[in-house]
Amino acid sequence: MSGTTERLDEFRDIAGRYDAFFLDQFGVVHDGSSAYPGAAEAVTALASLGKPILFVTNSGRPAAFNEARLAEFGVARHSYLACITSGDVAIALVEDGTIAVPQGRRTRCLTLSSPGDAHLSERLDCIAVDDAENADLIVIAGSQADRISMDTYAERMGPAAKRGVPAICTNPDHQMLTPSGLAPGAGAIADLYGELGGHVTFVGKPHGEIYEAAYAHLQAIEKTRILCVGDSISHDIVGAQGFGAAKALVHTGIQAGSNAERRAAKLRETGVTIDHHLPCLRWAR
Repeated sequence: MSGTTERLDEFRDIAGRYDAFFLDQFGVVHDGSSAYPGAAEAVTALASLGKPILFVTNSGRPAAFNEARLAEFGVARHSYLACITSGDVAIALVEDGTIAVPQGRRTRCLTLSSPGDAHLSERLDCIAVDDAENADLIVIAGSQADRISMDTYAERMGPAAKRGVPAICTNPDHQMLTPSGLAPGAGAIADLYGELGGHVTFVGKPHGEIYEAAYAHLQAIEKTRILCVGDSISHDIVGAQGFGAAKALVHTGIQAGSNAERRAAKLRETGVTIDHHLPCLRWAR
């Protein structure tokens, strides 16, 4: 389904067509501060069908952190099978050698994220540094672009980019929800690092590794029988189409200020289609 005609479906009406569900969290279940009305109840109702539900999220933090956050927003841990985070997937890819990091001594890592988030650096036993001049690796796991200008990020990252220091972005989202509106996300900061001359490896939606990590939890379910629900065309919908699953776009999160014409233009730009439009993650209107 594409173009400017958007038939709004009810979640309860389409749930029976699929055998498993990959749900985004930010912009779908909550906005980072509060849950969207009816979202937790929708997950509970979906769980009652006995079909596997996985949260697949662009978060540099571990599953346990995100599970606790979901619980705060009313989503019970027993209602879903697993929480797959881009941060955890990145660690697995480094540990199995898919992503190479500097070797020979303890890696000095500069982490750019929200306060207190050094998940990948700590798991890899890196030495934390604050100065890009001393870094062997940059991890871009989150953004504070609502408080820190992109020019400041460029100045901070520039010395590492000039030295060819590799970067791993564990949250490819280009936009993030903040109390004051949308702001550049970690993915935008990672793109800026690339513009400065640095090389970035992205882990998370829309890239395939996070979907395959989630799919490993399912048995004998065809990808076309999985419905991915998200609020980002560039990440959730593009990623789901590349994975081969069905796609539902909620009109909350980063879609809250959009309209049918803008979404149609984005679909043409990205070359994807949407199977279902949902006004929000609510079982029924």
